[in-house]
Amino acid sequence: MTPDPLFDVSGKVALVTGASSGLGANFARLLASRGAVVVAAARRLDRLESLVREGGAAHAVALDVTDPASVEAAVARAAGLAGPIDILVNNAGIADTKASIDLTEDDWRRVLDTNLDGAWRVAQAVARTMIAAGRPGSIVNIASILGLRQATHLLPYAAAKAALVQVTRSLALEWARHGIRVNAIAPGYVITEMNRDFFASEAGHAMARRVPQRRIGSPGDLEGALLLLASGAGAYMTGSVVVVDGGHLVNSL
Repeated sequence: MTPDPLFDVSGKVALVTGASSGLGANFARLLASRGAVVVAAARRLDRLESLVREGGAAHAVALDVTDPASVEAAVARAAGLAGPIDILVNNAGIADTKASIDLTEDDWRRVLDTNLDGAWRVAQAVARTMIAAGRPGSIVNIASILGLRQATHLLPYAAAKAALVQVTRSLALEWARHGIRVNAIAPGYVITEMNRDFFASEAGHAMARRVPQRRIGSPGDLEGALLLLASGAGAYMTGSVVVVDGGHLVNSL
């Protein structure tokens, strides 16, 4: 497939975190299919190596976003394997479904440490390499519509994603002078291997009926937004939050 030159990422080095499954793996495959040199990063190195074998990434790097030393080592190794990083897809994240009254300190800290602190750690480490090399770049944080609205039993996740939206805007403001664009994608409900069974159930179907488009999204629905923000097509975009949710955010009360 010949890529549209407006959305061209060929030859760019892209680091994708949380790439061992779900949205991260799909983001890695997309960028690789468009000619980017993809470094897939996550804790599950065996899954990443499988992604490399199938052509969904050029390199695999072990990364635990909750460990500052791991972040620094992974970013350095990614640059050593593939060259200076041009694109970061900051995708690593977890959720914990529990009533707020039952949350423990460990529950709260675990979700915030991965979804918020981890995203900041990786963004900072990558931005430092871009600034040191005098190279422009694009950082795409994967937020959520739960950073912009509410749902029950997902307080730490929603709090982390809301904070990530503000982190995105603040970093965009600070790093624009270095030619680093920082934007976010806020997906709505999207089918992945982790939630496929739920969305096939009656409860999942009922949830789909509450989305204005009357369907749950697929990972492919996020591809246009990612290519827009990662490529020159989004050259004048920074601090933006692109919502991809079938209209869920603007649903009537």
